[in-house]
Amino acid sequence: MPGGSGSSSRTGVRVVVVGDRGTGKSSLIAAAATESVPEKVPPVHAPTRLPPDFYPDRVPVTIIDTSSSLENKGKLNEELKRADAVVLTYACNQQSTLSRLSSYWLPELRRLEIKVPIIVAGCKLDLRGDHNATSLEEVMGPIMQQFREIETCVECSATTMIQVPDVFYYAQKAVLHPTAPLFDHDEQTLKPRCVRALKRIFIICDHDMDGALNDAELNEFQVKCFNAPLQPAEIVGVKRVVQEKQHDGVNDLGLTLSGFLFLHALFIEKGRLETTWAVLRKFGYGDDLELRDDFLPVPTKLSLDQSVELASEAVEFLRGIFGLYDIDNDGAVRPAELEDLFLTAPESPWDEAPYKDAAETTALGNLTLKGFVSKWALMTLLDPRHSLANLIYVGYGGDPAAALRVTRKRSVDRKKQQTERNVFRCLLFGPKNAGKSALLNSFLERPFSENYAPTTGEQYAVNVVDQPGGNKKTLILQEIPEEGVKKILSNKEALASCDVTIFVYDSSDEYSWKRTKELLVEVARLGEDSGYGVPCLLIASKDDLKPYTMAVQDSARVTQELGIEPPIPVSMKSKDLNNVFSRIIWAAEHPHLNIPETETGRNRKRYRHLVNSSLVFVSVGAAVAVVGLAAYRAYAARRNTSS
Repeated sequence: MPGGSGSSSRTGVRVVVVGDRGTGKSSLIAAAATESVPEKVPPVHAPTRLPPDFYPDRVPVTIIDTSSSLENKGKLNEELKRADAVVLTYACNQQSTLSRLSSYWLPELRRLEIKVPIIVAGCKLDLRGDHNATSLEEVMGPIMQQFREIETCVECSATTMIQVPDVFYYAQKAVLHPTAPLFDHDEQTLKPRCVRALKRIFIICDHDMDGALNDAELNEFQVKCFNAPLQPAEIVGVKRVVQEKQHDGVNDLGLTLSGFLFLHALFIEKGRLETTWAVLRKFGYGDDLELRDDFLPVPTKLSLDQSVELASEAVEFLRGIFGLYDIDNDGAVRPAELEDLFLTAPESPWDEAPYKDAAETTALGNLTLKGFVSKWALMTLLDPRHSLANLIYVGYGGDPAAALRVTRKRSVDRKKQQTERNVFRCLLFGPKNAGKSALLNSFLERPFSENYAPTTGEQYAVNVVDQPGGNKKTLILQEIPEEGVKKILSNKEALASCDVTIFVYDSSDEYSWKRTKELLVEVARLGEDSGYGVPCLLIASKDDLKPYTMAVQDSARVTQELGIEPPIPVSMKSKDLNNVFSRIIWAAEHPHLNIPETETGRNRKRYRHLVNSSLVFVSVGAAVAVVGLAAYRAYAARRNTSS
């Protein structure tokens, strides 16, 4: 399996050379640039560019020389922070400069948080006497063990031109084909992300899905990645190498996943990282072992009031793949099965907030089909790129450009008095202890709890809501803690991405109602000021308790004044939800209704109407005057003619 260049998309590599004074930095650069023994070398060499054809990857290298003097320390640090790789020099004939690598230079690079590959270059090899002829492995082994950021070590001589080009070749190679994302030197194994990426590639290439790459599949893989077929003898040779070292790497059907992974580990151990990188990049991976942007055609240039949803074809694919992993056909997948599903992704995307506890599960903690599809809807709304990438990771074979759909502008929906959206985002406001979290738990069919735990950050709950006529819509509830209200209200565009807002209050508590009324008015004003007014609903929670009488009367008056529906009474404790989630969906589906209008908003609307009417009157008056003048001129002309 011959390797290819596998170059990344980089257009250049910047290498900064550092080290003690007199270790041969400038001579090394001069020798590399001129490909000859330097005669006269300046104290600090000017920036030097090695052209694209200097090395096989055809990527130019810019070499920056530095001074180690104290007065130039600031400039040195600036150059280091701009470096793609660092060449750290010592003099082979000066033991003190070798000691300074671990006592000063390497700790200093860590202190500056320089997280790029480091190539250690032992210069002036020609001046080292035979009595100091210690092997490079003996000299550098302990240092490399302590400082894992060292990529490799090279001994060289600018006077005899020994291994001078190699120094910058290794620096360039460490940038274009980095080891760190692929291989764990401590464990001597491929890193988890690398294994996951290679597993996905193996599955894609295993067309007959028999768990092994036969000769034809191996050949097709080889041509795709390296533009050259394997000869029959080469295929036999590859299998023999694998079989000798990895007993389960080859079977009667061909090269197994275990053998495929072993081959790549072998390439890396032998320093042929460009081979593995060529494979990874051919299948769309970047240096972080995630799919690159050019493989992810995500919609761009969206208006603030547009959103992104999964297309129906993508949703059907997800339903199908859910069935494959629901081995016992109980309508839910266990955490282990879900982990298996994402074994070809860099990691499971739902292990952390906001996805972790955002969807419906069974009493045993298994994810239902509704919960599974809902999490994908949430991920698509919040992070379309991440959603599309994971869709591809788990095996979506359709056109990626058609997997996502952009919704119509919400402002257009209001004018048309209807929407085509399938996923609705709802902001959930309310004071502390109003029942917001209890409402979210009810939405996910979780049991009611008497224990109160204040919400400290934004919480999401997403589920599929069955509508009359068999329609299904996805509702995303986003709880806004009281501490987060100020941030929302200070952002004029906060309501642009929202389809509906709901305000929950404890119907038995005076303060809860008064604070909710304030929140409703504040959000209504934000909508009027920004032009992103949204339907608003009031939810009177804890309907099982004795109501606060004034709240009942006041809420009727407030909703009537604002032009929205009366509060919806619910009791999560009694499981009397009054069809609240379908009513939220209904409000979102009718974006022109239930938009609260304050007195200030009404006055502003009347003023605009008056101004527009005046403009129309002036326009009509001007038109009449123009017509009258034209008629007079025509009459005068006829009169003069008849005279």
